Amino acid sequence: MGIETIYVIDDDPLLRDFMNEALRRKGFTPRLFANGKEALAAMKHDAPDLVFSDLIMPEVDGMEVLSRAAKLSPQSTIVIMTAYGTIESAVEAMKAGAHDYLLKPFSPDQLEVALIKAEEQKRLKTENDFLRSELDSRDSRAVVIGNDPSMQRMYENVRRVARSKATVLLHGETGTGKEIVARMIHQSSPRCDRPMVKVNCAALSENLLESELFGHERGAFTGATERKLGRFELAHGGTLLLDEVSEMPVGLQAKLLRVLELEEFERVGGTRTLNVDVRVISATNRNLHDEIRKGKFREDLFFRLNVVPIHLPALRERPMDVPELAHSFLEEFCEKAGEMKKIEPAGIKLLQSYRWPGNVRELRNLVHRMVVMEPSSDITADCIRGELLSRRALGIDDAPCPVVGTSIGDMERDLILSTLEHTSGNKEEAARILKVSSRTLRNKLLRYGQAQLVGA
Repeated sequence: MGIETIYVIDDDPLLRDFMNEALRRKGFTPRLFANGKEALAAMKHDAPDLVFSDLIMPEVDGMEVLSRAAKLSPQSTIVIMTAYGTIESAVEAMKAGAHDYLLKPFSPDQLEVALIKAEEQKRLKTENDFLRSELDSRDSRAVVIGNDPSMQRMYENVRRVARSKATVLLHGETGTGKEIVARMIHQSSPRCDRPMVKVNCAALSENLLESELFGHERGAFTGATERKLGRFELAHGGTLLLDEVSEMPVGLQAKLLRVLELEEFERVGGTRTLNVDVRVISATNRNLHDEIRKGKFREDLFFRLNVVPIHLPALRERPMDVPELAHSFLEEFCEKAGEMKKIEPAGIKLLQSYRWPGNVRELRNLVHRMVVMEPSSDITADCIRGELLSRRALGIDDAPCPVVGTSIGDMERDLILSTLEHTSGNKEEAARILKVSSRTLRNKLLRYGQAQLVGA
Protein backbone atom coordinates (compact mmCIF):
# COMPACT_ATOMS: atom_id res chain seq x y z
CA MET A 1 0.00 0.00 0.00
CA GLY A 2 1.19 3.51 -0.82
CA ILE A 3 0.74 6.84 0.90
CA GLU A 4 -2.85 7.99 1.20
CA THR A 5 -3.25 10.42 4.10
CA ILE A 6 -0.87 13.38 4.41
CA TYR A 7 -0.74 16.05 7.15
CA VAL A 8 0.91 19.42 6.58
CA ILE A 9 1.63 21.30 9.81
CA ASP A 10 2.97 24.86 9.55
CA ASP A 11 2.02 28.23 11.00
CA ASP A 12 2.92 29.98 7.73
CA PRO A 13 -0.24 30.20 5.52
CA LEU A 14 1.83 30.76 2.37
CA LEU A 15 3.75 27.54 2.96
CA ARG A 16 0.50 25.65 3.61
CA ASP A 17 -0.96 26.97 0.34
CA PHE A 18 2.17 25.97 -1.57
CA MET A 19 2.15 22.46 -0.10
CA ASN A 20 -1.56 22.08 -0.74
CA GLU A 21 -1.25 22.95 -4.42
CA ALA A 22 1.95 20.90 -4.98
CA LEU A 23 0.54 17.80 -3.29
CA ARG A 24 -2.82 18.03 -5.07
CA ARG A 25 -0.98 18.08 -8.39
CA LYS A 26 0.53 14.76 -7.31
CA GLY A 27 -2.92 13.32 -6.66
CA PHE A 28 -3.00 13.78 -2.87
CA THR A 29 -5.55 15.62 -0.73
CA PRO A 30 -3.54 16.82 2.28
CA ARG A 31 -4.99 17.93 5.60
CA LEU A 32 -3.63 21.35 6.56
CA PHE A 33 -2.97 22.45 10.15
CA ALA A 34 -1.82 25.83 11.40
CA ASN A 35 -0.27 24.39 14.56
CA GLY A 36 0.90 21.13 16.10
CA LYS A 37 -1.84 21.05 18.73
CA GLU A 38 -4.62 20.75 16.13
CA ALA A 39 -2.71 18.12 14.18
CA LEU A 40 -2.09 15.95 17.24
CA ALA A 41 -5.78 16.16 18.19
CA ALA A 42 -6.72 14.96 14.69
CA MET A 43 -4.09 12.24 14.84
CA LYS A 44 -5.96 10.56 17.68
CA HIS A 45 -8.74 9.66 15.25
CA ASP A 46 -7.06 9.63 11.84
CA ALA A 47 -3.51 8.24 11.71
CA PRO A 48 -1.71 9.76 8.69
CA ASP A 49 0.71 7.90 6.47
CA LEU A 50 2.97 10.94 6.08
CA VAL A 51 3.42 14.12 8.10
CA PHE A 52 5.21 17.29 6.94
CA SER A 53 5.80 19.37 10.07
CA ASP A 54 7.48 22.70 10.57
CA LEU A 55 10.16 22.60 13.25
CA ILE A 56 9.65 26.02 14.85
CA MET A 57 6.02 26.71 15.82
CA PRO A 58 4.32 28.35 18.80
CA GLU A 59 2.83 26.19 21.61
CA VAL A 60 3.56 22.74 20.13
CA ASP A 61 6.73 22.68 18.01
CA GLY A 62 7.95 20.07 15.56
CA MET A 63 9.99 18.14 18.13
CA GLU A 64 6.92 17.68 20.31
CA VAL A 65 4.87 16.63 17.27
CA LEU A 66 7.57 14.07 16.51
CA SER A 67 7.63 12.77 20.08
CA ARG A 68 3.85 12.52 20.54
CA ALA A 69 3.19 11.18 17.05
CA ALA A 70 5.46 8.23 17.86
CA LYS A 71 2.83 7.15 20.41
CA LEU A 72 -0.35 8.33 18.69
CA SER A 73 0.53 7.13 15.20
CA PRO A 74 3.69 4.98 15.19
CA GLN A 75 3.11 4.00 11.55
CA SER A 76 3.42 7.62 10.38
CA THR A 77 6.48 8.82 8.49
CA ILE A 78 7.59 12.25 9.70
CA VAL A 79 9.37 14.81 7.49
CA ILE A 80 10.60 17.94 9.27
CA MET A 81 10.54 21.30 7.43
CA THR A 82 13.05 23.89 8.62
CA ALA A 83 14.94 27.01 7.59
CA TYR A 84 18.69 27.03 7.02
CA GLY A 85 19.29 28.69 10.37
CA THR A 86 17.94 25.65 12.26
CA ILE A 87 19.72 22.88 10.37
CA GLU A 88 21.29 21.54 13.58
CA SER A 89 17.84 21.17 15.10
CA ALA A 90 16.73 19.25 11.99
CA VAL A 91 19.60 16.83 12.51
CA GLU A 92 18.48 16.37 16.11
CA ALA A 93 14.98 15.64 14.85
CA MET A 94 16.38 12.95 12.56
CA LYS A 95 18.11 11.37 15.53
CA ALA A 96 14.80 11.49 17.42
CA GLY A 97 13.00 9.52 14.72
CA ALA A 98 12.17 11.83 11.82
CA HIS A 99 12.52 10.13 8.45
CA ASP A 100 13.74 13.14 6.49
CA TYR A 101 13.89 16.94 6.49
CA LEU A 102 13.32 19.68 3.92
CA LEU A 103 15.19 22.99 3.99
CA LYS A 104 13.00 26.02 3.34
CA PRO A 105 12.45 27.35 0.81
CA PHE A 106 12.14 24.16 -1.26
CA SER A 107 10.90 23.54 -4.78
CA PRO A 108 8.18 21.18 -6.03
CA ASP A 109 10.94 18.90 -7.34
CA GLN A 110 12.52 18.68 -3.88
CA LEU A 111 9.10 17.92 -2.42
CA GLU A 112 8.66 15.14 -4.97
CA VAL A 113 12.00 13.59 -3.96
CA ALA A 114 10.86 13.65 -0.32
CA LEU A 115 7.59 11.97 -1.34
CA ILE A 116 9.43 9.22 -3.24
CA LYS A 117 11.70 8.57 -0.26
CA ALA A 118 8.71 8.49 2.11
CA GLU A 119 6.84 6.05 -0.13
CA GLU A 120 9.89 3.77 -0.22
CA GLN A 121 10.12 3.95 3.57
CA LYS A 122 6.46 2.94 3.90
CA ARG A 123 6.88 0.12 1.41
CA LEU A 124 9.86 -1.27 3.30
CA LYS A 125 7.98 -1.00 6.59
CA THR A 126 4.96 -2.79 5.11
CA GLU A 127 7.16 -5.58 3.76
CA ASN A 128 8.96 -5.98 7.08
CA ASP A 129 5.66 -6.13 8.96
CA PHE A 130 4.46 -8.77 6.53
CA LEU A 131 7.59 -10.86 6.98
CA ARG A 132 7.05 -10.76 10.73
CA SER A 133 3.39 -11.75 10.66
CA GLU A 134 0.62 -13.61 8.91
CA LEU A 135 2.81 -16.43 7.61
CA ASP A 136 0.84 -19.57 6.79
CA SER A 137 2.98 -21.84 8.95
CA ARG A 138 2.32 -23.37 12.37
CA ASP A 139 5.46 -21.92 13.93
CA SER A 140 5.87 -18.82 11.78
CA ARG A 141 6.91 -16.82 14.85
CA ALA A 142 9.93 -19.08 15.17
CA VAL A 143 12.08 -17.42 12.55
CA VAL A 144 10.74 -13.92 12.07
CA ILE A 145 11.51 -12.81 15.63
CA GLY A 146 15.06 -11.63 15.94
CA ASN A 147 16.95 -8.39 16.49
CA ASP A 148 20.37 -9.97 16.18
CA PRO A 149 22.36 -8.40 13.30
CA SER A 150 22.54 -11.79 11.57
CA MET A 151 18.72 -11.93 11.52
CA GLN A 152 18.45 -8.38 10.25
CA ARG A 153 20.80 -9.28 7.38
CA MET A 154 18.62 -12.28 6.65
CA TYR A 155 15.48 -10.07 6.53
CA GLU A 156 17.22 -7.70 4.12
CA ASN A 157 18.32 -10.56 1.86
CA VAL A 158 14.79 -11.94 1.83
CA ARG A 159 13.37 -8.54 0.92
CA ARG A 160 15.83 -8.05 -1.93
CA VAL A 161 15.65 -11.51 -3.46
CA ALA A 162 11.86 -11.74 -3.26
CA ARG A 163 11.46 -9.25 -6.13
CA SER A 164 13.43 -11.41 -8.56
CA LYS A 165 13.11 -14.89 -10.02
CA ALA A 166 16.64 -15.84 -8.95
CA THR A 167 17.09 -19.30 -7.46
CA VAL A 168 17.76 -19.22 -3.73
CA LEU A 169 19.70 -21.70 -1.58
CA LEU A 170 18.68 -21.64 2.08
CA HIS A 171 21.26 -23.26 4.33
CA GLY A 172 21.09 -23.71 8.05
CA GLU A 173 20.80 -26.32 10.75
CA THR A 174 17.68 -28.38 11.39
CA GLY A 175 15.02 -26.33 13.14
CA THR A 176 16.18 -22.91 12.00
CA GLY A 177 13.04 -22.46 9.87
CA LYS A 178 14.13 -22.83 6.26
CA GLU A 179 10.62 -23.64 5.02
CA ILE A 180 9.24 -20.58 6.78
CA VAL A 181 11.84 -18.33 5.12
CA ALA A 182 10.98 -19.90 1.76
CA ARG A 183 7.35 -18.94 2.36
CA MET A 184 8.42 -15.43 3.32
CA ILE A 185 10.22 -15.09 -0.02
CA HIS A 186 7.24 -16.44 -1.95
CA GLN A 187 4.65 -14.32 -0.16
CA SER A 188 6.76 -11.18 -0.68
CA SER A 189 7.26 -11.84 -4.39
CA PRO A 190 5.19 -10.98 -7.48
CA ARG A 191 4.28 -14.70 -7.51
CA CYS A 192 2.44 -14.54 -4.19
CA ASP A 193 -0.96 -15.11 -5.82
CA ARG A 194 0.31 -18.32 -7.42
CA PRO A 195 0.97 -21.60 -5.59
CA MET A 196 3.98 -22.48 -3.53
CA VAL A 197 4.68 -26.21 -3.76
CA LYS A 198 7.09 -28.21 -1.62
CA VAL A 199 8.80 -31.54 -2.14
CA ASN A 200 11.04 -33.29 0.40
CA CYS A 201 13.90 -34.82 -1.56
CA ALA A 202 14.89 -37.12 1.31
CA ALA A 203 11.48 -38.72 1.75
CA LEU A 204 11.22 -40.58 -1.57
CA SER A 205 13.21 -43.07 -3.61
CA GLU A 206 14.77 -41.90 -6.88
CA ASN A 207 11.94 -43.25 -9.07
CA LEU A 208 9.19 -41.86 -6.87
CA LEU A 209 10.94 -38.51 -6.54
CA GLU A 210 11.27 -38.22 -10.32
CA SER A 211 7.55 -38.86 -10.67
CA GLU A 212 6.78 -36.34 -7.92
CA LEU A 213 8.88 -33.66 -9.58
CA PHE A 214 8.01 -34.17 -13.24
CA GLY A 215 4.81 -36.21 -13.17
CA HIS A 216 4.17 -39.34 -15.22
CA GLU A 217 2.01 -40.60 -18.06
CA ARG A 218 -0.44 -43.47 -17.74
CA GLY A 219 1.36 -46.80 -18.05
CA ALA A 220 4.79 -45.26 -17.43
CA PHE A 221 5.45 -47.92 -14.78
CA THR A 222 3.58 -50.55 -12.81
CA GLY A 223 0.82 -48.86 -10.87
CA ALA A 224 0.69 -45.76 -13.07
CA THR A 225 -2.97 -46.15 -13.93
CA GLU A 226 -3.50 -42.52 -14.87
CA ARG A 227 -1.57 -39.38 -15.78
CA LYS A 228 -0.16 -37.47 -12.83
CA LEU A 229 1.01 -33.87 -12.83
CA GLY A 230 4.37 -33.28 -11.16
CA ARG A 231 5.32 -30.61 -8.68
CA PHE A 232 6.89 -28.43 -11.38
CA GLU A 233 3.59 -28.30 -13.26
CA LEU A 234 1.64 -27.67 -10.08
CA ALA A 235 3.96 -24.79 -9.20
CA HIS A 236 3.73 -23.16 -12.66
CA GLY A 237 3.81 -19.40 -12.23
CA GLY A 238 4.71 -19.80 -8.57
CA THR A 239 7.47 -21.22 -6.38
CA LEU A 240 8.85 -24.71 -5.85
CA LEU A 241 10.70 -25.52 -2.63
CA LEU A 242 13.17 -28.39 -2.86
CA ASP A 243 13.65 -29.29 0.78
CA GLU A 244 16.73 -31.30 1.75
CA VAL A 245 18.00 -30.95 -1.81
CA SER A 246 21.35 -32.49 -0.80
CA GLU A 247 19.57 -35.87 -0.55
CA MET A 248 18.50 -35.88 -4.20
CA PRO A 249 20.03 -38.85 -6.07
CA VAL A 250 22.84 -37.85 -8.45
CA GLY A 251 21.06 -39.39 -11.43
CA LEU A 252 18.08 -37.09 -10.89
CA GLN A 253 20.23 -34.02 -10.39
CA ALA A 254 21.03 -33.85 -14.11
CA LYS A 255 17.32 -33.70 -14.96
CA LEU A 256 16.79 -30.97 -12.39
CA LEU A 257 19.66 -28.99 -13.88
CA ARG A 258 18.03 -29.17 -17.31
CA VAL A 259 14.76 -27.75 -15.97
CA LEU A 260 16.58 -24.92 -14.25
CA GLU A 261 18.56 -24.02 -17.37
CA LEU A 262 15.97 -24.57 -20.12
CA GLU A 263 12.69 -24.40 -18.17
CA GLU A 264 11.47 -27.55 -19.90
CA PHE A 265 11.03 -31.25 -19.11
CA GLU A 266 9.09 -34.38 -20.01
CA ARG A 267 6.87 -36.40 -17.74
CA VAL A 268 8.09 -39.89 -16.86
CA GLY A 269 7.03 -42.13 -19.76
CA GLY A 270 6.13 -39.12 -21.90
CA THR A 271 7.56 -37.72 -25.12
CA ARG A 272 6.06 -34.23 -25.19
CA THR A 273 8.33 -31.44 -23.92
CA LEU A 274 6.60 -29.16 -21.45
CA ASN A 275 7.61 -25.61 -20.69
CA VAL A 276 7.31 -24.28 -17.18
CA ASP A 277 7.78 -20.98 -15.34
CA VAL A 278 8.81 -21.78 -11.77
CA ARG A 279 10.94 -19.98 -9.22
CA VAL A 280 13.03 -22.60 -7.37
CA ILE A 281 14.11 -22.30 -3.75
CA SER A 282 16.28 -25.06 -2.29
CA ALA A 283 17.03 -25.83 1.34
CA THR A 284 19.70 -27.94 2.99
CA ASN A 285 21.29 -28.50 6.38
CA ARG A 286 24.40 -30.02 4.83
CA ASN A 287 27.60 -28.45 3.53
CA LEU A 288 27.17 -28.91 -0.22
CA HIS A 289 30.87 -28.31 -0.85
CA ASP A 290 31.57 -31.44 1.19
CA GLU A 291 28.88 -33.34 -0.75
CA ILE A 292 30.50 -32.24 -4.02
CA ARG A 293 33.90 -33.53 -2.88
CA LYS A 294 32.30 -36.84 -1.96
CA GLY A 295 30.73 -37.09 -5.42
CA LYS A 296 27.21 -36.95 -4.00
CA PHE A 297 26.25 -33.60 -5.48
CA ARG A 298 26.87 -32.11 -8.90
CA GLU A 299 29.00 -28.98 -8.88
CA ASP A 300 27.17 -27.48 -11.88
CA LEU A 301 23.83 -27.94 -10.11
CA PHE A 302 25.23 -26.32 -6.98
CA PHE A 303 26.22 -23.22 -8.93
CA ARG A 304 22.77 -23.10 -10.51
CA LEU A 305 20.97 -23.40 -7.17
CA ASN A 306 23.35 -21.11 -5.27
CA VAL A 307 22.63 -17.92 -7.21
CA VAL A 308 21.47 -16.23 -3.99
CA PRO A 309 22.57 -18.04 -0.81
CA ILE A 310 20.81 -17.13 2.44
CA HIS A 311 22.17 -18.39 5.74
CA LEU A 312 19.82 -19.00 8.66
CA PRO A 313 21.83 -18.59 11.87
CA ALA A 314 21.61 -21.22 14.58
CA LEU A 315 19.86 -20.12 17.76
CA ARG A 316 23.06 -20.50 19.80
CA GLU A 317 24.62 -17.87 17.51
CA ARG A 318 22.00 -15.33 18.57
CA PRO A 319 21.34 -15.97 22.28
CA MET A 320 20.06 -12.44 22.87
CA ASP A 321 16.99 -13.33 20.76
CA VAL A 322 16.08 -16.20 23.09
CA PRO A 323 14.08 -14.09 25.61
CA GLU A 324 11.82 -12.58 22.95
CA LEU A 325 11.33 -15.95 21.29
CA ALA A 326 10.55 -17.68 24.58
CA HIS A 327 8.03 -15.02 25.63
CA SER A 328 6.41 -15.13 22.20
CA PHE A 329 5.95 -18.90 22.38
CA LEU A 330 4.77 -18.59 25.98
CA GLU A 331 2.10 -16.10 24.92
CA GLU A 332 1.08 -18.33 22.01
CA PHE A 333 0.62 -21.49 24.08
CA CYS A 334 -0.88 -19.76 27.12
CA GLU A 335 -3.48 -18.21 24.83
CA LYS A 336 -4.35 -21.60 23.40
CA ALA A 337 -4.51 -23.16 26.88
CA GLY A 338 -6.47 -20.29 28.40
CA GLU A 339 -3.81 -19.80 31.08
CA MET A 340 -1.51 -17.06 32.30
CA LYS A 341 2.09 -18.02 33.00
CA LYS A 342 5.41 -16.27 33.15
CA ILE A 343 9.03 -17.34 33.06
CA GLU A 344 11.35 -16.31 35.88
CA PRO A 345 14.27 -14.08 34.79
CA ALA A 346 16.71 -16.68 36.09
CA GLY A 347 14.97 -19.22 33.89
CA ILE A 348 15.46 -17.00 30.85
CA LYS A 349 19.19 -16.88 31.62
CA LEU A 350 19.27 -20.66 31.64
CA LEU A 351 17.50 -20.78 28.28
CA GLN A 352 20.12 -18.40 26.90
CA SER A 353 22.96 -20.60 28.13
CA TYR A 354 21.65 -23.73 26.40
CA ARG A 355 23.10 -24.72 23.02
CA TRP A 356 19.75 -25.56 21.33
CA PRO A 357 20.82 -28.32 18.92
CA GLY A 358 17.24 -28.35 17.60
CA ASN A 359 17.29 -24.56 17.30
CA VAL A 360 14.08 -22.50 17.38
CA ARG A 361 11.89 -25.54 16.86
CA GLU A 362 13.35 -27.13 20.00
CA LEU A 363 12.80 -23.96 22.04
CA ARG A 364 9.21 -23.77 20.87
CA ASN A 365 8.55 -27.39 21.83
CA LEU A 366 10.20 -26.97 25.21
CA VAL A 367 8.09 -23.90 26.06
CA HIS A 368 4.97 -25.76 24.91
CA ARG A 369 5.78 -28.68 27.19
CA MET A 370 6.39 -26.43 30.18
CA VAL A 371 3.09 -24.61 29.65
CA VAL A 372 1.27 -27.94 29.56
CA MET A 373 3.11 -29.72 32.36
CA GLU A 374 4.06 -27.00 34.86
CA PRO A 375 1.21 -26.74 37.40
CA SER A 376 2.11 -23.31 38.82
CA SER A 377 1.70 -19.95 37.12
CA ASP A 378 5.47 -19.35 37.31
CA ILE A 379 7.83 -21.36 35.15
CA THR A 380 10.79 -21.40 37.50
CA ALA A 381 14.50 -21.65 36.90
CA ASP A 382 14.48 -25.05 38.62
CA CYS A 383 11.77 -26.26 36.22
CA ILE A 384 13.79 -25.12 33.23
CA ARG A 385 17.02 -26.54 34.66
CA GLY A 386 15.32 -29.90 35.09
CA GLU A 387 14.13 -29.83 31.47
CA LEU A 388 17.58 -28.98 30.17
CA LEU A 389 19.33 -31.55 32.35
CA SER A 390 16.92 -34.24 31.21
CA ARG A 391 17.76 -33.41 27.61
CA ARG A 392 21.45 -33.75 28.34
CA ALA A 393 20.85 -37.05 30.14
CA LEU A 394 19.15 -38.31 26.99
CA GLY A 395 22.18 -37.27 24.96
CA ILE A 396 20.32 -34.52 23.13
CA ASP A 397 22.93 -31.90 23.91
CA ASP A 398 26.37 -31.31 25.30
CA ALA A 399 27.03 -29.07 28.28
CA PRO A 400 25.41 -25.65 28.15
CA CYS A 401 27.39 -22.95 26.39
CA PRO A 402 27.90 -19.84 28.60
CA VAL A 403 26.94 -16.54 27.00
CA VAL A 404 27.46 -12.87 27.74
CA GLY A 405 25.07 -11.89 30.51
CA THR A 406 25.47 -15.11 32.50
CA SER A 407 27.20 -14.50 35.83
CA ILE A 408 30.14 -16.62 36.96
CA GLY A 409 28.10 -17.66 40.00
CA ASP A 410 25.25 -18.93 37.81
CA MET A 411 27.70 -20.82 35.60
CA GLU A 412 29.36 -22.43 38.63
CA ARG A 413 26.02 -23.38 40.21
CA ASP A 414 24.73 -24.92 36.97
CA LEU A 415 27.99 -26.85 36.50
CA ILE A 416 27.79 -28.24 40.05
CA LEU A 417 24.14 -29.24 39.69
CA SER A 418 24.65 -30.85 36.29
CA THR A 419 27.66 -32.79 37.62
CA LEU A 420 25.60 -34.03 40.57
CA GLU A 421 22.91 -35.07 38.10
CA HIS A 422 25.56 -36.97 36.17
CA THR A 423 26.76 -38.77 39.32
CA SER A 424 23.17 -39.47 40.50
CA GLY A 425 23.76 -37.30 43.58
CA ASN A 426 27.11 -38.85 44.59
CA LYS A 427 28.91 -35.81 46.04
CA GLU A 428 32.29 -37.51 46.43
CA GLU A 429 32.28 -38.49 42.77
CA ALA A 430 31.04 -35.04 41.77
CA ALA A 431 33.81 -33.39 43.83
CA ARG A 432 36.39 -35.63 42.13
CA ILE A 433 35.11 -34.67 38.66
CA LEU A 434 35.06 -30.97 39.61
CA LYS A 435 38.53 -31.27 41.19
CA VAL A 436 37.45 -29.76 44.51
CA SER A 437 37.19 -31.19 48.02
CA SER A 438 33.93 -32.60 49.33
CA ARG A 439 33.88 -29.82 51.92
CA THR A 440 34.23 -27.16 49.22
CA LEU A 441 31.42 -28.75 47.28
CA ARG A 442 29.14 -28.74 50.34
CA ASN A 443 29.93 -25.08 51.05
CA LYS A 444 29.12 -24.10 47.48
CA LEU A 445 25.81 -25.99 47.58
CA LEU A 446 24.87 -24.07 50.74
CA ARG A 447 25.93 -20.80 49.12
CA TYR A 448 23.68 -21.42 46.14
CA GLY A 449 20.65 -22.31 48.24
CA GLN A 450 20.84 -26.07 47.66
CA ALA A 451 20.88 -27.13 51.31
CA GLN A 452 18.61 -30.09 50.52
CA LEU A 453 21.45 -31.60 48.47
CA VAL A 454 24.02 -31.30 51.23
CA GLY A 455 22.48 -34.03 53.32
CA ALA A 456 21.32 -36.10 50.36
